Amino acid sequence: MGKLCQYFFSPQSPWTYLGHARLGAIARQHGARIEMKPCDLGKVFDVSGGVPLAKRPPQRQAYRLVELRRWSEFLDIPLTLQPKYFPVAGEPAARLIIAAEAAYGHDAAFELAGAVMRALWAEERNIADAATLAAIAGNQGLDGQRLLDEAGSPAAGTTYERNTTEAVAANVFGSPWYVLDGEPYWGQDRLDFLERALSR
Repeated sequence: MGKLCQYFFSPQSPWTYLGHARLGAIARQHGARIEMKPCDLGKVFDVSGGVPLAKRPPQRQAYRLVELRRWSEFLDIPLTLQPKYFPVAGEPAARLIIAAEAAYGHDAAFELAGAVMRALWAEERNIADAATLAAIAGNQGLDGQRLLDEAGSPAAGTTYERNTTEAVAANVFGSPWYVLDGEPYWGQDRLDFLERALSR
């Protein structure tokens, strides 16, 4: 079995979107396994000193847009800097991804997570809307209504809360956050370092 990389993320994060497909490619190249842990970034912020975007100083908000544009162009990944449905609640999509993994396995859930993030950041769709989420799942060949039902179940909620508790215990303070062999890597711009660690 390959090395295990824990992947803490919130599906509404543009930085997670920019790194998601690359993480999958790196893991496949090095035979690593990814353990997805969609979590509540708001609760992580509460205990780690993070500040929601709307409450950040205007200088930081402006520079964030510069960096998003820069990375989108560099990676050749389409991204709308200020999509129609943002900010948006991440929990409905996170629980859908959790339900997909339970019902269809890791690979299907990983692809669904990418499709959800692409829907928000490239297609300007509302990923907190149930019908939208069901349609995204359906486009991935999954049973959208079944996943909506299971996403609303206590089991999915318990997993979501456990992921958040584990994120806090792992000293996570942003998304995406990767952990390999106990070492943390914050942000999609640290994927090169993660890949180097996997190649050793």
